[in-house]
Amino acid sequence: MSIARVRLATAEDAKEIARIQRVTWEAAYADLPGALAALDAVDAEQQWTDAIEFPFSSVYLATEGEFNVGFCVAGLAPESEVADASGALPDDASKTGLIASLLVEPRWGRRGHAGRLLATAAQGLRELGAERGISWVGQSDHPALGFYRRAGWNPDGTVRVLDTGETTIREVRLTGTLDLGLA
Repeated sequence: MSIARVRLATAEDAKEIARIQRVTWEAAYADLPGALAALDAVDAEQQWTDAIEFPFSSVYLATEGEFNVGFCVAGLAPESEVADASGALPDDASKTGLIASLLVEPRWGRRGHAGRLLATAAQGLRELGAERGISWVGQSDHPALGFYRRAGWNPDGTVRVLDTGETTIREVRLTGTLDLGLA
C-alpha cells in the first residue's frame, strides 16, 4: 500500500501542478473549450512557479507513493474575497483564510487526498492567525460542495458570477472552521 502525504510544494513541482490542473480542468470543463484553450495559451508552469514562490500564500502538494495527485493554494484572504456584495467587511476579515484552489486529479479521487490537503492548509492558515476559512465553488459543482459540507463548511449567502467568454459560471462562497483534522 502506498503512503499518502501532503507537503509544501517547491518550484520543482510547478510542472506537475500544471499537469494536475490541466487534467482536472479537462474533466471539469470539457464543455468550455475556450477555458481550456486559455489554459494552453499561458505558461502554466511559470505561473505555478510564481505562485509557489509568492510570499503571502502556500501551495501544498498531495502525493500517493511516488505520484503527485493534487494540490491546494491557501493564504490569508484579500479583503475583496471576504467582503459582502456591498463591499462591507466582516469583523474577522483580517483573520480569514482563503482556499484559493483545491484540486485532486480525477483518477485519484475519493481516497482522502482532498481532506488531507484541506486539513493541512487549515493548519497553515491557523499558524498565520486565521480563525475561519472561505472558498469559492461553482454552484453546480456538487462533488466539491458535498466535500466542503462534509468538512463543516457551508454557503454564507455570497454569490459571484464569472464570465468565461463562452458562458457564465455562478460561484457560491463557502465558509467554515479551520479546526480540521484527519479522521
